[in-house]
Amino acid sequence: MFEVSELSVRYGKHLALDNAAIQVSSGELAVILGANGAGKSSMLRALGGMLKPLPGATVKLDDQDLLSIPPHHLVEKGLALVPEGRGVFVDLTVRENLQLGALTPRARPHEEENLANVLDLFPRLAERLSQRVGTMSGGEQQMVAVGRAIMSAPRYLLLDEPSLGLSPLMSQELFRAIKRVKEMGVGVLMVEQNVNLSLDIADRGYLIETGRIVGQGTADDLRNDPAVQQAYLGH
Repeated sequence: MFEVSELSVRYGKHLALDNAAIQVSSGELAVILGANGAGKSSMLRALGGMLKPLPGATVKLDDQDLLSIPPHHLVEKGLALVPEGRGVFVDLTVRENLQLGALTPRARPHEEENLANVLDLFPRLAERLSQRVGTMSGGEQQMVAVGRAIMSAPRYLLLDEPSLGLSPLMSQELFRAIKRVKEMGVGVLMVEQNVNLSLDIADRGYLIETGRIVGQGTADDLRNDPAVQQAYLGH
């Protein structure tokens, strides 16, 4: 279980996140829904060690306190973040980018197995292993970013706006792969603007407004909630 409670983040005087609490189980996909500036990405950056939360926060992976661990050790504990903007190395090949995900002691013994899983999830990467990532489309680069995270053998995967800037067709292909990652037993916490696609593959969702979690429920409950339909689904 990945558990977060009383998570708050401040930028100077601005409170971007206020006492957020979420839970994600193994093999479960939870999506964070909210408008731009609501605090969604701040939450994922704090969970991934890129931002320091305010005192009082708790972040645990199977009862282990992750806030006491240096950020660069989180991957070794089984937590992988795919940040907004992908963070791929454009001058390296697809294979080299993927290999970087398997450098930790946790992942190294399973590198070949995880590479096979990545290429099964994203068959077009198998055709482009020697291609420099900077010459690829945005959707293909996002596949590399997610694939590199899978190479780290994560127990929980954090995805920040994975479909941002992608075509509808590429977004659908990416989301099908993310659903399969969940079915492999990996817990997934995803921030995403495409609410329809998100709720199609999610088990549960959280609603966030101005830094606070204001609602939660199963994907079906949220899809059928009139307030959610009006605010996010255009109904």
